Amino acid sequence: MSLKIRLSRGGAKKRPFYRVVVADSRMPRDGRFIERLGIFDPLKAKDSADRVVLDAEKAKAWIAKGAQPTDRVARLLDGLGVIAREARTNPTKAQPKKKAQERAAATAAAAEKAAAASAEA
Repeated sequence: MSLKIRLSRGGAKKRPFYRVVVADSRMPRDGRFIERLGIFDPLKAKDSADRVVLDAEKAKAWIAKGAQPTDRVARLLDGLGVIAREARTNPTKAQPKKKAQERAAATAAAAEKAAAASAEA
C-alpha cells in the first residue's frame, strides 16, 4: 500500500478549499483517506497565517512511516519548515530559445552597423 500526503478538494464551484490528508494512492482524490493533517485555503493572501494550517508533528510522523508528499504538499511543507525540498535544476530552461537568439543576433548586427556608420561620419 503506497501512501501519499496530498490535497483533497472541497468548497464550492470556483471557491476551492483543500484538506491535507494521508491517503492510499489508489483512492480517488476526494475519496477515502486515513488521516486529516490540516487545511489549505488558496483564496487567502499568501502572507496570511491561516492560509495553511497543518499539524507538523503528524506530517513528520507519516513521512517517517514512508508516506510520500505530492509536489504541491511538499511545497507547503517546505514553506512551513517541516521538510527541506531540494530545488529542481533545469539548466537549459534559462537559456534563450531559437527565436530569441535570432532576434538578439539581429539587434547586435544592427547596432554594429549603426556604430560603423557613425564612426565613418
